[in-house]
Amino acid sequence: TEQYQTVYSKVSGAIAAPTAGLHFTDELLEKLEQKNIRRAFITLHVGLGTFRPVETKDITNHDMHEEWLEVSSLVVDKINQTKSQGGRIIAVGTTVVRALEGAALANQNNNSQELSLSPFSGDTNIFIYPGYKWQIVEGLITNFHLPRSSLLMLVSAMIGRKRLFSLYQEAMAKEYRFYSFGDAMLILPPARIN
Repeated sequence: TEQYQTVYSKVSGAIAAPTAGLHFTDELLEKLEQKNIRRAFITLHVGLGTFRPVETKDITNHDMHEEWLEVSSLVVDKINQTKSQGGRIIAVGTTVVRALEGAALANQNNNSQELSLSPFSGDTNIFIYPGYKWQIVEGLITNFHLPRSSLLMLVSAMIGRKRLFSLYQEAMAKEYRFYSFGDAMLILPPARIN
């Protein structure tokens, strides 16, 4: 329904709203624009698998679900321009992370280990967990996730397990709300905190 949707949603197809985006209002988006914070919007159809826990002992054996996404040439241009000017790409939600990193992986030149972002439309089943080599995303706004979820493993891949546990302990001590309708946090990899 309209009440359980982001203010910037345009294309139907997801089974759930990307919950990190629910924190954004038209007023907040306007304030970000006034501060010259650029925005780019992708299409991503959140699938049921996003809520499925990782049940394998070895996480590399987890069968990651697919989600359909579209990263337009306009989005690619904005991201490339931001990166070339020394800016950072902050994803709103783990699904956006999967979309951008998945698009880069799908566009990988077979002759190169280096990934770059190009327009992409299709499915991704990328599973980001500790040890992942980041290509596009340099920060994340996300909610607090369930244990053993692929979403929590993605966050751990960005900031490390020790820092992740520290943040979650602080959130519990301060009685933050968790999961889909809970509080959000901005996380930045240690190398980019300034």
